[in-house]
Amino acid sequence: MSKSKIFFCFCLSFIGGIFLSSINEIPQPVQLGFLILGIFLISVLWKYKKMAVIGFCILFLVLGIWRHQEAQSRIVDSGPSLNGLNDSNREVVLTGVISSEPAIGEKTLKLRVKTVLITVGRFPEYKYGDKLEITGLLKTPSEDIDGFNYRNYLQKEGIYSVMDFPKIELLGRGFGNPVMDVLFSFKNKFKEIAGNFISPPEVGILEALVFGDEGKISQEWKDKLNITGTRHIAAVSGMNITIIASLILSFVLSLGLWRRQAFYLTIFLLVIFILMIGAPASAVRAGIMAAVLMLAQHLGRLQASGRAVIFAAVLMLFLNPLLLKFDIGFQLSFLAVLGMIYLQPFFSDFLKKIPDPVVFPLRAALSATLSAQVFTLPILIYNFGRVSLISPITNILIVPLLAPLTVLIFIFGFAGLIFWAFGWILSWPVWLFLSYIVKIIDWSSRIPWASVFFKEIHWIWLMIFYLILGFMVWRLQESQKLKFLKY
Repeated sequence: MSKSKIFFCFCLSFIGGIFLSSINEIPQPVQLGFLILGIFLISVLWKYKKMAVIGFCILFLVLGIWRHQEAQSRIVDSGPSLNGLNDSNREVVLTGVISSEPAIGEKTLKLRVKTVLITVGRFPEYKYGDKLEITGLLKTPSEDIDGFNYRNYLQKEGIYSVMDFPKIELLGRGFGNPVMDVLFSFKNKFKEIAGNFISPPEVGILEALVFGDEGKISQEWKDKLNITGTRHIAAVSGMNITIIASLILSFVLSLGLWRRQAFYLTIFLLVIFILMIGAPASAVRAGIMAAVLMLAQHLGRLQASGRAVIFAAVLMLFLNPLLLKFDIGFQLSFLAVLGMIYLQPFFSDFLKKIPDPVVFPLRAALSATLSAQVFTLPILIYNFGRVSLISPITNILIVPLLAPLTVLIFIFGFAGLIFWAFGWILSWPVWLFLSYIVKIIDWSSRIPWASVFFKEIHWIWLMIFYLILGFMVWRLQESQKLKFLKY
């Protein structure tokens, strides 16, 4: 067994330990038994290389369990001073600065002030860097909301208390990071320009696609996105960023640039995109995954990139083990990249059988979309209890447009910042693209049985699916049907 494969096994074992600890508490006697077994295999059977590797894998499994348990205990015992005031039914007065961009809902704003998430009405509006005096009741986040552990989801981001509709007094503005303040101001100006030229529901799709802001998307349209399996286009999701980055790379290469030039230009555009949306942690993680994939394509070593993605996941999980269970964006970005590594070459070969004039401009988009969806569909079903039967068709009709549309939207926004007339001219092709997307989603959502609901799915079925999928990928590789992407 090569060193790279051994390292790959160690990484998988560490992730496996975090996974086991995430789904069930592992008793200490069981952990001790694994630890003793691993040490025994390494020390006594060292001369048998495979047994020693298995021993180290067991130790990395235990390490993953320990790391996850340590993160959980740190949350319980971290005792941010406010924790002791949760659910005390006593009014508290807090003074702090809004540390991230407010999350805009249809009727509410969610403000983060240090370790507290505050829900307020839409008006008056608050923004990043505002210093507030807040008076209200602190509560512990609800542990279960429709089967989802909302408390752990917030705790993984360092939020331990919530406060609903408190009394707020604005003490001042401009107390945030100056760089982030400039980026957020630019983003808000960009959104203002879009709102001046494009009306709902198209402008809602635009803001969601580019900034992950669903504030202008009505509940009716959110339901339509869910029914058609296109909700990912309305969020800065890992899957979305990965696909868009791959399509931008293909688009740039089609312009005649060399591979090295196309790679660096795409990375630059990806960084600018993430910074412009405020560099949320989810987008940064997705960007890292996408960059790993593109680096492998750039170096012509796509086969080794699977191990690189696994290692990147290990680093992220070592820093925050709670991502594996409670961050759907991490799950989607991780699986979407793996799907594009292992299945996109297969789909690319399959699509070559279709005559060039019909499909050629869409091959990269179709293969990227299909490969990502195969790997991410089970996670979407597991988390949301819904599978869209119409999703493959709607995504094939929409996703190929996302990369050129995203580029066009940024050109439109910059043009509008420079001169109003430029923005007005470019708003028409942007509106045309968005109207097409809206029509496809609306039409697809009206089809009977477009989506099917599932009752709660046990995680064992999830494991069975991915084991079968892993076996199929291995068989594809063994039969040499899987080839490297040629860029």
